[in-house]
Amino acid sequence: MVRVPIKLTIKSLLELQNEGKGATLLGIGPMSSNLLQASFELARDYDFPLMFIASRNQVDMDELGGGYVNGWNQHSFVKAIRDTADETDFNGLYYVCRDHGGPWQRDKERNDHLPVDQAMELGKKSYLADIEAGFDLLMIDPTKDPFEVGKVVPLDTVISRTVELIEYCENERRVRDLPEIGYEVGTEETNGGLTSTETYETFITRLKVELENKDLPMPTFIVGQTGTLTRKTEQIGTFNFNNAYELAEMASEYGVGLKEHNGDYLDDVTLLEHIPSRVVATNVAPQYGTEETRAYLKLAEVEQRLKENGVIEESSSVKDVLLTHAIKSERWRKWMVGDQTKLTIDEIIKDDDLSAEILDIAGHYTFNDDNVKVEINRLYDNLNKVNINGQRFVVDHIKRPIRDYVECYNLKGSTSRIIDKLERSELVPMG
Repeated sequence: MVRVPIKLTIKSLLELQNEGKGATLLGIGPMSSNLLQASFELARDYDFPLMFIASRNQVDMDELGGGYVNGWNQHSFVKAIRDTADETDFNGLYYVCRDHGGPWQRDKERNDHLPVDQAMELGKKSYLADIEAGFDLLMIDPTKDPFEVGKVVPLDTVISRTVELIEYCENERRVRDLPEIGYEVGTEETNGGLTSTETYETFITRLKVELENKDLPMPTFIVGQTGTLTRKTEQIGTFNFNNAYELAEMASEYGVGLKEHNGDYLDDVTLLEHIPSRVVATNVAPQYGTEETRAYLKLAEVEQRLKENGVIEESSSVKDVLLTHAIKSERWRKWMVGDQTKLTIDEIIKDDDLSAEILDIAGHYTFNDDNVKVEINRLYDNLNKVNINGQRFVVDHIKRPIRDYVECYNLKGSTSRIIDKLERSELVPMG
């Protein structure tokens, strides 16, 4: 299939919304190779575009600390995606996207309270690696300022840093004569609540003036808070249809799509509201990691029963190793609520229920740890001996929640609708 820039795909979706043929795209956090496989197989079978959204903590340059997902840097991440597309005979549309790029977006940079100049330079260095690796969309996010703790970063600051970063990326892209890329921007950090329509419109109109003055492109997406919020392994927010609709309508007037974050664990009723609310895309990430963890635990339970029945001699230690590494990672803290964010490791270890909860939340952060990989392979080997394909089960298990979104977001057949729309508009770039 011909490669279509993400900006054209979103342009066609905005037009298809007016024809009653729209869809809400799914931005998938790339938690593992198994998730890549599950995504490509579903997108192949159901004919919809894929967006893989990698944060800097997940995927980044080796010299900046790399990422916790498979140790991928930008180039190895793109290669893994391309290889998986080939292995699954996928011939549709897919986009490699930077989620939350920019200054202080690595936990260490923020915790170290790096000065603004240094944080901006590291953000730019990471973006350059994104561009050179072939990313299709970059999220420009200067809203995690450690010097504005507990406060929203001033709009003037967000706009000036956003324009500076887009200008840098566009200059580097043009110098290298690389294809057009899309940009995603936002007015504030997505920690729940709602984005007011007044703030949203002010941001769009002022950003448009600044970008035009510098001959820079308008963004492809503008993030708006629709009320969604993920904590633990639950959706604790409340989707606000009217707010989402107003933000989406406002964005579409500028040829831009409304992007929603924190879209994990949404129920079917809420998912179905997304098409009439005209949300163009939703990001989902930790839910799919949790789904993979649960798949491993189910296989470990099967393995244990087989051992008790004398079918296998020695079981793996998948559950224990996953649990130990998940607790010690401390990455679960960002998903906890209230005083639980301050729990000590010893307190968790002594509480079986709390330990199980932490494993559910943070197991996926450990998939690339050497000890975990060894035990997963032992688990697979034990099950293969009794004709259970463990890896196949894990991939299919991950598909379950993705399929819910595909069905409710009207994604089935959406690639064909997009291509047809672009061909009728004579906008599909040939060659």
